[in-house]
Amino acid sequence: MYHYPVEERALLQRRVDQFRGQVSRYLDGKLDEDEFKQLRLRNGLYVQRHAPMLRVAIPYGVLSSTQLRTLADIATKWDRGFGHMTTRQNIQYNWIPLEDTPDVMQALADVDMHAIQTSGNCIRNITTDPLAGASRDELEDPRPWCELIRQWANFHPEFNWLPRKFKIAVSGASHDRAAVEVHDIGLRIKHNAKGDTVFDVYVGGGLGRTPHIGKQIAHALPADDLLSYLEAILRVYNRHGRRDNMYKARIKILVNALGLATFQEQVDAAWQQTRQQVPTTDHATVADLKAQFAVTLPARDAVPLDALQAETGDAFTSWYKQNTQAHKSPGYRSVFISLKHPGQPAGDITSAQMQLVADLSDQFSQGELRATHDQNLVLAHVAEADLPALWTALGPAKLAYANINTLTDMIVCPGLDFCSLANASSIAIWDQINATFDNIDYLHDLGRITVRVSGCMNACGHHHVADIGVLGVEKKGVEWYQLTLGGRSTEGARIGKRLGPAIAKDRVAATVEDILAVFAEQREPDESFNAFVERNGVTPFKERVYEAAA
Repeated sequence: MYHYPVEERALLQRRVDQFRGQVSRYLDGKLDEDEFKQLRLRNGLYVQRHAPMLRVAIPYGVLSSTQLRTLADIATKWDRGFGHMTTRQNIQYNWIPLEDTPDVMQALADVDMHAIQTSGNCIRNITTDPLAGASRDELEDPRPWCELIRQWANFHPEFNWLPRKFKIAVSGASHDRAAVEVHDIGLRIKHNAKGDTVFDVYVGGGLGRTPHIGKQIAHALPADDLLSYLEAILRVYNRHGRRDNMYKARIKILVNALGLATFQEQVDAAWQQTRQQVPTTDHATVADLKAQFAVTLPARDAVPLDALQAETGDAFTSWYKQNTQAHKSPGYRSVFISLKHPGQPAGDITSAQMQLVADLSDQFSQGELRATHDQNLVLAHVAEADLPALWTALGPAKLAYANINTLTDMIVCPGLDFCSLANASSIAIWDQINATFDNIDYLHDLGRITVRVSGCMNACGHHHVADIGVLGVEKKGVEWYQLTLGGRSTEGARIGKRLGPAIAKDRVAATVEDILAVFAEQREPDESFNAFVERNGVTPFKERVYEAAA
């Protein structure tokens, strides 16, 4: 994995010292609230419902075991013993006292971590495929390119004060696991006829109050031109994006208002300038980055599932089939660690669990792990022969729940329990659905179904692009929930269709039950839920749901 050079560590230390002085001046009354707001936001510090919330960057989702142990120590020493994994492959802490945040920043810097640009109107954490470097369908590892973009984006003087936050995702596989089409800029790595690296570029995706699917603006962009083209897009957005209305300030609004053709003309015009100003991609730098991310795995013999079953049983078999993925190297698999066990809020991980996963990553996966945008973790390089031992170790910590890609592998925002922007609960809906769907065999029979829950229109739960999306709304002080069906964030991304009038809070799980009953009764053999909705629309579900509610 990537290691910071001496120069970057020195820069990070100066930033910690600077932030310590800013917090001290604020606590002494020498900075007012507005002056301090922009300083804390640039360091990932929010004011939430109960206490400050600190968002820590995990660039492209990659963590070392040492870094995870530090995150565990932070949760123990300064928070309440847990952290919350986010859909941006970051981690959040909800209870750190403001006066302690400089010490937390120092602890992070000591292991090459920080919270810089995890909030504010700037370029946020670059995200990618959690199986990068391990999946069989990968054309090229996207992480070196993510790191190149991170170095370009961090502290970029022209883009430190954008109209709104800006998000970039990169995918290097034939199957998009980075949701590139719902980002401000999405990049898909391809190889041209000569075998050179090129990029398909998407622009103007995003969720929130006005969800949009990104539009392709460039095809087979040469790797040499990547940073200059990104700079051209950002320059057009920075110049013409709305600054008078925060709800209309995202690049998706600008692209939609101008139309793709006009926006592309402006980008091409800006590109004529940026190509002269931004150096072409340094091949030596990229080669060095690729070398840092390369992993040499010891040769291991393949071990078939039936041989592993002999020493385990049916529970292991379910976990193997649901929570592990084929690896590009024979004798290995990638393992998803579910942070969606019933009774623990979705995406939360305790200090003890972090310490355990860090130890297991050292023992079984080269001391490295990944955060996913589905709020889970991945050990990317586990020998097949070690899977029973890993499964046995995860079980007592409630980290071996075999529900990856099932109904209960939900994305759930913190909602009204923590967030000052939310107007409805999310965690309560998570609990309600888990209590209703507690038969793991039934979940497996249903197949891959995504459920995502947001506590407000900001859509931090990504409900728009779920098979079943749940949006909390407030009506005269009462929580209600709108449902959408048939969304997806992978290839051919699309926004879900609204089912109908909002559902009462105590009927959400029952409504999901009605929806799934229609699917189970009427689906064709091997038909997915998403394909069923595409074929039938929402009418069959609407009839059942609102009849039941009548």
